[in-house]
Amino acid sequence: MISKTSIDQVYETARLEEVIGDFVQLKKAGSNFKGLSPFSDERTPSFMVSPVKQIWKDFSTGKGGNVVAFLMEHEHFTYPEAIKYLAKKYNIEIEETEQTNEQKEAQNKRESLYLVSEYANTYFQNILHNTDKGKAIGLSYFKERGFTEQTIKKFDLGYALDDWSAFTDQAIKQGYQLEFLEETGLTIVKENKQFDRFKGRVMFPIQSMSGRVLGFGGRILTNDKKAAKYLNSPESEIYHKSKVLYGIYHAKQSIAKEDNCYLVEGYTDVIQFYQTGIKNVVSSSGTALTSDQIRLINRLTKNITVLFDGDAAGMRASLRGIDLILEQGMNVKVCTFPEGEDPDSFAKSNSLTELTEYLEANAKDFIQFKASVLYESSKNDPIKKAETIRDIVTSISKIPDRIKTEVYIQECARIMDISEEVLFSTLAQLNKKESDQAVAKSQPTQKAFNVIKHEQPVRKVDVQYELERKIIEILLLYGDRKEEFEDSILKEKENGELGLEKVVQEARVFEKIYLDLQEDEMEFLNPQFKAIYFKIIETLNQDPQFKIQNLINTIDPVLAQEITSILMEDERYTLADWKRNNIFPKEKTDTVSQLVSETILTLRCFLIDQKVAYFQQQTLQNKTEVNKEILEEVKDYSGLKMLLSRKLNRAL
Repeated sequence: MISKTSIDQVYETARLEEVIGDFVQLKKAGSNFKGLSPFSDERTPSFMVSPVKQIWKDFSTGKGGNVVAFLMEHEHFTYPEAIKYLAKKYNIEIEETEQTNEQKEAQNKRESLYLVSEYANTYFQNILHNTDKGKAIGLSYFKERGFTEQTIKKFDLGYALDDWSAFTDQAIKQGYQLEFLEETGLTIVKENKQFDRFKGRVMFPIQSMSGRVLGFGGRILTNDKKAAKYLNSPESEIYHKSKVLYGIYHAKQSIAKEDNCYLVEGYTDVIQFYQTGIKNVVSSSGTALTSDQIRLINRLTKNITVLFDGDAAGMRASLRGIDLILEQGMNVKVCTFPEGEDPDSFAKSNSLTELTEYLEANAKDFIQFKASVLYESSKNDPIKKAETIRDIVTSISKIPDRIKTEVYIQECARIMDISEEVLFSTLAQLNKKESDQAVAKSQPTQKAFNVIKHEQPVRKVDVQYELERKIIEILLLYGDRKEEFEDSILKEKENGELGLEKVVQEARVFEKIYLDLQEDEMEFLNPQFKAIYFKIIETLNQDPQFKIQNLINTIDPVLAQEITSILMEDERYTLADWKRNNIFPKEKTDTVSQLVSETILTLRCFLIDQKVAYFQQQTLQNKTEVNKEILEEVKDYSGLKMLLSRKLNRAL
């Protein structure tokens, strides 16, 4: 268990915008930050971070919360893990009691897989640095590749002994269950026998964006033709190859800072580049590039430079990934190396200055690269040339931005010596074909002349829910403010009729709301709003220096999620950047007292309507006798509503 003192210190120190900035590229938007949702595929920012309130909201999925909630949602941390991650980031020492064996066994399955992977990572590093075989075989191999001791430790490189079950035996001895060793792929179980998957290999741990070990890549060091040169962990509950990029943990900050990401093929390419001084580099780990991997980069930058070997196979591989990158609305460049060189060897034999200058001079825009690669093989063949041009236009058609599309069409026309009109016509055909296919997929097959009427369900507004939600919002935003409230007191006039007399009084917002609701004996129907309401009133009574983030950090997670949604509702509209369009909406803070009064009065009117409707129902059910008392009640309530409506400036 982590002590409360440590948890409080973590919350006080951690800055939400800094933590989320490690995972998402954030841009200033007034007093807030905005960025692309890390939980959905989108091209327009709908993810908001409020440094003042220390909360975030993703409008595309509805998720939101504080800094710990983000780590639990994004990295699938448990609560203690999220606290430990923040403590490590901000160099905070945390107090906790040692876990018993029973507590370890109680960990859920997913957590067990992480624990096993972390143990394996430590074990392989220990073998590499502290055993004779590890030093003689694994460490010497890495040093031959040109990796320094510092780099080897930075990337947690390790070595698995060339023994059938050395790792598995030691892991079981340490209390790790065979079930989880098998599920992570570290151990292979066959016919009651178990052996190490990565025996005799140097090890490359594959980490998530937050640094958690998800799986491993292992390279064999012998010339065994039957064994694969590189072997990856199999898919598991925590490791999905298509959603992971090797090196992203070490590269994320540099990618955001440089606003560019270098994409290579292998583990050693990443490490050699990093050691040379170029840190904004990741690898697809030998797998074909996927949309999920591109979206991972897209959170940090809109620019990708794809680096591939100088051979024909490397060039063809680069072409396959370009269209996927373009579909995500990203800017892509491609750089190839001289024949016989790859990113690893080239970085090893060149200084940082030489490498940087080469990349800047040879990184071509995708259309220039694609044209140069395809044009050489088709320039003397008209049919092949036509196919090449269509291939390039197909790539251009993937770009969602119309301005970029037109610029690339013009560039293609210049390079391939063909008219723009023909290219635009071809582009229109491709877009129409794609659109028709999309429509065909989305619509079920119907018989001719079969007319189907689609009834749109009418969404009924729950008035009381909306008003209760508005009261909670006012309390959260302005509960501790002092305001002057203009009230109307019911007084009997000289002629005996009821009238409203204006009175101005100063009060704190939460006191005004509490007293008004108490006076009319109004209660919240929504259980969540009711719980939040009493928690806020209690907190404001006890703590004059009330801070919203403190409430979110201590309240039930379900209620915290609801509070986040309420608080960040207004931030949705800042995404539209009204001021840039010379639209200046009135700030709520200018009219807090009016907002409070109108909300309470509207709730009163609504409850009066409900009461009158109830009396009407009672009268209809009892047709034989009309209750005079009920009629008097209805008359009184109707008169009260008339007065309240007059105060609200509403016509009945």
